[in-house]
Amino acid sequence: MPIKQQHGQQRVVVTGGASGIGRAMVDAFLESGALVHVADLPGHGDDLPDGVGSTACDVSLPEDVDRLFDDAATFLGSVDVLCNNVGVAGPTGPVEEVDVEAWDKTMAVNVRSTFLCCRRVVPLMREAGGGVILNTSSTAGVVGFPLRSPYAASKWAVVGLGATLAMELGEFGIRVNTLCPGSVGGDRMDRVIAAESAATGVTAADVRGFYEDQVSMRTFVDGRDIAAMAVFLASPDARYVNGQVIAVDGGLESLRTTFQT
Repeated sequence: MPIKQQHGQQRVVVTGGASGIGRAMVDAFLESGALVHVADLPGHGDDLPDGVGSTACDVSLPEDVDRLFDDAATFLGSVDVLCNNVGVAGPTGPVEEVDVEAWDKTMAVNVRSTFLCCRRVVPLMREAGGGVILNTSSTAGVVGFPLRSPYAASKWAVVGLGATLAMELGEFGIRVNTLCPGSVGGDRMDRVIAAESAATGVTAADVRGFYEDQVSMRTFVDGRDIAAMAVFLASPDARYVNGQVIAVDGGLESLRTTFQT
């Protein structure tokens, strides 16, 4: 049911908000006093905090995105902040072996979902006189990622879309920035490490160390650090931060997999 907005409260939509970076964003925005509505796949988000709205949907599908924003408008009243966070890792392998369907799926989830959600939220923000769009890309979206061409290509596309929309929408008071996380610790990275270890014969500990050694601070990023940056970028303190690509990665020096060693 709709909830009553307090004066000055931000109304936030987070895609992929049931786990990982998205869940960290949900928690951080709630702590800042915002009202939050989450989009995630059916069967996800059963443990979301009380008072959070949710829509079970696939944001790579136009009809599901329409339903998401209908739900969000009902629950929140409007949308002040959109966090386009949902994403998939895509396949690993040389480009000549990449399956076309896997390529299309990666592009649909990582790029088309961002486009579809922006397309729906912009009229709401223009009517309200402004807003903030935060798109989650990756360090792979600024340096490339050998053997991960679908993922890297999709994340570069997110960077380009964000830069373009910042130019297109700035005069309407809508700021658009792109977050580029590095390797983020948690269940998803644990699964990547386990799969890479099984495929290469390199121990999981060595795979982890290989990735950590590519970062100046020699550690993975915590999802809460990405979320803290999102809250800042959505705040009045960042009112002139627009069209930027902001890495939160501990100082990435290179990005490769152990498949290349």
